[in-house]
Amino acid sequence: MTELDTLPTTPLATTPLADARDALRAAVDHLGYENSVYEMLAVARRELTVSIPLRRDDGSVEILIGHRVQHNFSRGPGKGGLRYDPAVTLDEVRALAMLMTWKCALLDVPYGGAKGGIRIDPRNYSKAELERVTRRYTSEISPLLGPEIDIPAPDVGTDEQTMAWMMDTYSVNRGHTVLGVVTGKPVSLGGSLGRASATSRGVAHIALAAMSSRGIAPHGASAAIQGFGKVGRGAARFLAEAGLRVTAVSDQYGAIECGAGLNVAALEVHVDRTGSVVGFAGSTALADKDDLLFSEVDVLVPAALEGVINAETASRVHAEIVVEGANGPTTPEADAILAERGCLVVPDILANAGGVVVSYFEWVQANQAYWWSADEVEQRLAERMTAAWWRVAEHATYRQLSLRDSATSLAVQTVAASHRMRGLYP
Repeated sequence: MTELDTLPTTPLATTPLADARDALRAAVDHLGYENSVYEMLAVARRELTVSIPLRRDDGSVEILIGHRVQHNFSRGPGKGGLRYDPAVTLDEVRALAMLMTWKCALLDVPYGGAKGGIRIDPRNYSKAELERVTRRYTSEISPLLGPEIDIPAPDVGTDEQTMAWMMDTYSVNRGHTVLGVVTGKPVSLGGSLGRASATSRGVAHIALAAMSSRGIAPHGASAAIQGFGKVGRGAARFLAEAGLRVTAVSDQYGAIECGAGLNVAALEVHVDRTGSVVGFAGSTALADKDDLLFSEVDVLVPAALEGVINAETASRVHAEIVVEGANGPTTPEADAILAERGCLVVPDILANAGGVVVSYFEWVQANQAYWWSADEVEQRLAERMTAAWWRVAEHATYRQLSLRDSATSLAVQTVAASHRMRGLYP
């Protein structure tokens, strides 16, 4: 008996890993594959857990725990973000690494999935402490890193500075500069133009495509954005530029709304000045920030936390389209409820894949030592996102599947085909 004889099949409480394995099981069954395909893809190829001793600024020593999971290499090196969050667990990282495998396959990016995380709340640490954490973590996992092995990128709680520290630490240990070991770096260190906004742009491209499929014109349509961080802020800007009225936004401190549409450019200035969307002139505060999910809008973009649309909240969602800017914001139970009332849910592995697409562009540019213009990056991103949308939508219509089941089955099919072509060794 193996781990797979118990973990994926026993009726455990829902977790991101259980949900990811359930989605894989459904895709394998839909495709008619043998169980060995499921067993191969339900567990990661490699996992590494490390302890990270940190000397705090006051001289005390704290031990942190970090993980790096490499889910699959059938189509290329591992690719996935590094998150700093106090809720990081190994199972969460396993689930996110698996989702990265599907995301890369779906967007025809020649990577496998990977993910990393450190259990830390970066808000409680100085910049110098975060640098020491990052460099020690990078040193601990460096045997598993490399432009042809595994390429980290920013995620929750990390940014381009984090990637600069990782690239420098890895390069110092190798004795030469290795620009392609991470993506999401500062442009001055080989980062790509357009990388910072890539996930947000991808969300906007997919939202507009989904609206078109429902006959909803951008001008006059409305949107609500949960989360005004790396993904939500840019998504709000790009949707507003496309003609939508962004009527509600939220962050960790609260939520605001304005039926006539928020001035997103002015809101960004307000957030830069105050640190929150709360108190923005001309807006009304919502009694509970989670009430944003129930806004009367055409498009809802949950771009903050996992599991916010669940069995308890789904019945109160009024949006015609949900575009998942965050990873895993909709639970399987909620999917069923939304489908019953005709809500179109665009899954995360499609909707928020813009970041990994432009990460791939950055890696290509670093390997060639030749950088593209912002317009070139945006054009190629739009082409990739639009092509993936139509591939998923057409497969969903032909097979009578939800967009989530369509996307997952197409991704699994792509990975399984690569695995079979390569064969088993020895």
